[in-house]
Amino acid sequence: MIGKLQDYRSLLLAACLIALLLAALPAVSVLVTFPKASERFSELWLLGPGHMAEDYAFNVAVGESEAVYLGIGSHMGSSTYYAIYIKFRNQTQPLPNATISAPSSLPSLYEIRAFVQDGQTWEMLITFSILEASQSETTSFVNRLVINDRAVWANSSTFWDSERDGFYYQLFFELWIYDTATKNLGFHNRFVTMWLNMT
Repeated sequence: MIGKLQDYRSLLLAACLIALLLAALPAVSVLVTFPKASERFSELWLLGPGHMAEDYAFNVAVGESEAVYLGIGSHMGSSTYYAIYIKFRNQTQPLPNATISAPSSLPSLYEIRAFVQDGQTWEMLITFSILEASQSETTSFVNRLVINDRAVWANSSTFWDSERDGFYYQLFFELWIYDTATKNLGFHNRFVTMWLNMT
């Protein structure tokens, strides 16, 4: 009888200790900090001339100056070195391929470099205009552009788009990042675009 009483007492004591530990678990978890797994990523954006996500240039003409704000946000865990390549394309030329993380094969017209601290943003005003262009009834040709007061060769042509009634091009911005392991810049699988109508 005494042996059974001892067994019940031991069982009751064990049950009380378990209940006490379960009750204290929420309070202990507040005091103990676990390292948070964080995803490393970068942001890339374009804002219109009013510094808002609106009023982007669309209908453009030779000699008219346009402006956008280009921005980067870094969440890479350390200071990061970026390059942005500005490219120009017609409707049939390749954009970057996000599925396979490949940049566009088109040449860069203009390059920007920036260091951005982790958790910080960087922004720059980009001005551009069409410097030389010509048109026929069926074809548009853009010879040169000016980006931030520097003339660059575009040498791009496009055909009349009968569905959208116009000659369309895209100015786009590819984000590249310096890889400390390979000691090279690599495409960071981020890009932003803006359509331009040269009609």
